[in-house]
Amino acid sequence: MRTLSELEDLRSLGNGHTDYLTDYAPSVLETFENQHVDHDYLVTLNCPEFTTLCPKTGQPDFARIVINYIPDRMMVESKSLKLYLFSFRNHGDFHEDCVNIILNDLVQLMQPRYIEVVGLFTPRGGISIQPFANYADAQHQTLRQHRIEAQMDRSAQ
Repeated sequence: MRTLSELEDLRSLGNGHTDYLTDYAPSVLETFENQHVDHDYLVTLNCPEFTTLCPKTGQPDFARIVINYIPDRMMVESKSLKLYLFSFRNHGDFHEDCVNIILNDLVQLMQPRYIEVVGLFTPRGGISIQPFANYADAQHQTLRQHRIEAQMDRSAQ
């Protein structure tokens, strides 16, 4: 069981007042220590209510964001991730940019062994866009390449 001192740096979790920032705010992301660094395991975060804005028209875009990662020493705290993703609400960027920004912010935050971010965007104008971005440390490069190939195979069907 975790001690209270291990949890004292988490500002969002258990806070009676939550601020929902509506413009891109990576500073809200928080981490906690992985207590199982002796082996690889997968964490999946399913975020079905992601919204952002088209940078040209300002029209809303909706997506399900799926984040899969193999943690190393640090893990992302889920409430802070929720607040972070909410902060894209008034952020204007293309789908591909949003997915890569999320990936880069989480890599910088956690330095995971492996991470992938998939954006399953709702079709607009008859086209759905599903960007996939991933990152791996030196020991997980084969997995990174395999996952890219699997995404390509899946999208060709």
